[in-house]
Amino acid sequence: MATDVIIIGAKGRMGATLAGLANADDDLNLKAVCERPGNCDGLETYGCMCGDDLNALLPDCPGAAIVDFTSPEASVSTAKIAAGHGNPLVIGTTGLNKEQVAELEGLAKQSPIFWAPNMSVGVNVLLKLMPMLVEALGPDYDMEISEIHHKMKKDAPSGTALKLAQCLAEARGWIYDDVKCHCRDGIIGERPQNELGVQTLRGGDVVGDHTMYFFGPGERIEVTHRAHSRETFASGALRAAKWLAAQKPGKLYAMADIF
Repeated sequence: MATDVIIIGAKGRMGATLAGLANADDDLNLKAVCERPGNCDGLETYGCMCGDDLNALLPDCPGAAIVDFTSPEASVSTAKIAAGHGNPLVIGTTGLNKEQVAELEGLAKQSPIFWAPNMSVGVNVLLKLMPMLVEALGPDYDMEISEIHHKMKKDAPSGTALKLAQCLAEARGWIYDDVKCHCRDGIIGERPQNELGVQTLRGGDVVGDHTMYFFGPGERIEVTHRAHSRETFASGALRAAKWLAAQKPGKLYAMADIF
């Protein structure tokens, strides 16, 4: 039986990709698309319900999985509406602060909510493998991360870079906020041993590049993930939507729960 899905922000770059893939997937039924007020022209071409008021759409979409890749504030608002109606919600938005994540955790007790800063299968496999590499290399290897995204991206560092950095820090036994370095400028002195740098580049139409560096005595290791298309993230989110539709409320789900 096909899973009903609702795409939020269907006229945006990611929203349009999600809606197109959902329409082409036999295991999904694009039940509705939603946009902000005044931006709904053309949504009827998707051949499903459309509008600018999610509250008004949901009574006709019981159980439909909502997918939101908009903005932190908008995604939290979507989560409140979804929780009120009991609809499952997949969030791929990055840039959420600690308070917003905590709010999602609370709402996840009312309806199933899934949040991942990166929906790529490859990135989430790396998150499982990197702790083994950190442990095997030991403390003599300095760890750094660089990330590149298109010039329209609003948050920095990327949510994926932060997730990877937190993963490396935890594997080393560090608290990330105590060792992070997001910018270097001026006469900064020698690099401390207990430091993890995350550097940001922006330009052009780069979908997403992330490289983790391990600098050791006489050698270095580089592990790079490059996303060639937004479909990488959209496919992962729709896979999560199919899975989440069968889950119960209780916790804020993540990619690790699917693998």
